[in-house]
Amino acid sequence: MTKIAPSILSADFMRLGEEIRAAEEAGAHMLHIDIMDGHFVPNITIGYSIVESIRKITDLPLDVHLMIDDPDKYVRNFSEAGADFLTVHAEASVHLHRSVQVIREHGSKPGVSINPATPVAVLENIIADVDLILLMSVNPGFGGQKFIPMTIGKIKNLKTMLTAASVTPFIEIDGGVKIDNAKEIADAGADILVMGSAFFEAKDYRKTMEKLNEILGN
Repeated sequence: MTKIAPSILSADFMRLGEEIRAAEEAGAHMLHIDIMDGHFVPNITIGYSIVESIRKITDLPLDVHLMIDDPDKYVRNFSEAGADFLTVHAEASVHLHRSVQVIREHGSKPGVSINPATPVAVLENIIADVDLILLMSVNPGFGGQKFIPMTIGKIKNLKTMLTAASVTPFIEIDGGVKIDNAKEIADAGADILVMGSAFFEAKDYRKTMEKLNEILGN
């Protein structure tokens, strides 16, 4: 089954609790939470106290994506706040293997992410140590961008790499995922689709999930 992870970056923060409950009731499989520091990416979002608050109101797995410099400083805080999956960027971590170890030691499932221009080859020596690999399909920092088509090839290349290594971390895609391209992305090998504006700007979250599940054969 291909999982759908609504990204709260596109939710109405004035009604965040209501938005999260509505996503859960609609059948979302997990929640994606982008953490941005204004340095690694040109935007600032939320901190671990908000993640902690979200954890209190939902049982959905929390997929926390750290788009920040020097992520090791904050791993413990986000793990303790309730992150089920905690993902760092290969481009931001000086010692990636150690970062992954630290995440697991603090109780979260480690993930690693790469930006659109970063080749999947950089992941070769870390794929056996993570539970999730996140491929950015837009340049990180802002929601509402268009899906970068070359990502399809990257998904296929990554899938081949994982199969050759006999490892099975989830492949997650974040950026520009819509109802009309979800099947192509899933067919290429993606396990988790992050959806921001395509989900939270929909008039009916439940109908959106029903349509996606139908398209994806869930």
